[in-house]
Amino acid sequence: MVSQHGIFLAVSIISDHFGPLVSKVCRCLLRHGALPLQEIVRRLELSPGQVKNSLLVLIQHNCVQAFNSPRGSGDKTTTHYLAIFENILHRQRFSKFVSVIRADIPESEALLEGLLQNGRLTFDQLVERTISKIPEGSITPTREEIRMNFNKLVFAHYVERCPKPEPFFDPLVDEQPTLTRKRAPKTVEIVLSIDKKVVNTAALSDAERYSEIPCIMEDASNANDSPHSSISGAKRKRNAIEVDAELNSTIAENEVLYRANFEKFIFCLKKKFCAERKKPKLKVGTHPIREAFFEASLIERDNNSVTSPINGILERLGQKEGSTSMTLDHITRVLEELNCSPSSEDPDSFTLDLSRIIEASRNEEIESLVKKKYGQEAFIIFRLLVREGCPVETDKIIDTTILDKQIVHGTLYKLWKDEYIDTERILSGTGTGNSQFFVWRVKNTFREQFIDNLYHAALNLRQMVNYIAELLLEGSKDDTKLRNRKNILILALIRHDDSLMLFQDF
Repeated sequence: MVSQHGIFLAVSIISDHFGPLVSKVCRCLLRHGALPLQEIVRRLELSPGQVKNSLLVLIQHNCVQAFNSPRGSGDKTTTHYLAIFENILHRQRFSKFVSVIRADIPESEALLEGLLQNGRLTFDQLVERTISKIPEGSITPTREEIRMNFNKLVFAHYVERCPKPEPFFDPLVDEQPTLTRKRAPKTVEIVLSIDKKVVNTAALSDAERYSEIPCIMEDASNANDSPHSSISGAKRKRNAIEVDAELNSTIAENEVLYRANFEKFIFCLKKKFCAERKKPKLKVGTHPIREAFFEASLIERDNNSVTSPINGILERLGQKEGSTSMTLDHITRVLEELNCSPSSEDPDSFTLDLSRIIEASRNEEIESLVKKKYGQEAFIIFRLLVREGCPVETDKIIDTTILDKQIVHGTLYKLWKDEYIDTERILSGTGTGNSQFFVWRVKNTFREQFIDNLYHAALNLRQMVNYIAELLLEGSKDDTKLRNRKNILILALIRHDDSLMLFQDF
């Protein structure tokens, strides 16, 4: 469930990009979950046409997913509309996504910008947009060159085919008790929200998501564009397989919609974050090896680890100054010190668990906030409770932290009052009299509270940027000062979004 400030932030983004009417529909979906068209109209008291147009805009830009759900006991279905909160927040990260492509596939940057700005496009629409953006006097790329650059994005999973437009999803069947289902091997199941289940239901298979446009599509399109295509086609003899292939290729080029794959971009940003983490604290000589490890990572089995072959690491090190003299034993020892372990699937590769780095980074982020807000003593106590992960007695906290008893009691009270920690009174079973003691533990919801504070801070920054933008439009004597202030706030918002991604997306 999205927090209140998270909803306000998402609505602010949609309002800035698409206006107040679309943001009103988005706010309704974020607050009440998936709803049919008639229910949205009833709640907002808008005309069906206004709501429908707003939903089309949100679907076009990947902010809403439609799905069919059964209605009553018959075979009738109703179309529901679900707001995808994560995709809405990704709209403020488009500049970061473009920087990823600029570093990896710079020749495909214009194609990605087209998808980010327009949401969903066919390949033909991308070709038209790309050619229209070429300045006068510059060389216009051919359709074949655009196709090759586009296929590079698809091959690298930066671009994917759009999901099913209205898949069937029955929440009642999905939430059946486990006793009514077939018995399965005992494994740890990840509990998914209804939103995630709908998105997974709409997703295509990997073979469909990342299917490139083959050359036969290009030939078919050029043949259709030629005025003599019908004459030349009549003269040539083609079998049924070739005709079907060309027909399917033409349909795919003209009708299949593509979009940016946010999941891939978030993984790239996650990998970059982990690669730069603790860079100043590395030992002398280990930085080039760590850098080469991340540069050589071509295998992506999941979103929580990075795997690099040792040959790729050696190749990247050979390109770095002063690293050619390193021996294989030294490189292997440094990789193990960096918590890289040999891959279970390939003995000549090393794997790094990103989730451990992310978890440690999250704890450090929260601990630094506690330190700024409550001081060094609170930082020490809070870190102890986080690392213990279980209830800790007051006396044990005093003995472990070596802090004054009065300071520990006062600090624990402050943290408990602000809902960072929980306490419980335990009656002692030994000795005489009514002996009792208190135990303390980190509150289960402290991270949700921290994320909500991040949403609130991001919302405040956006509102300040918008306020200054309005002042600039009205005209002011201090335009230069206002522009500088606006740029500073935008930079602060971008840096703040890094912390938001750490907790929300990584």
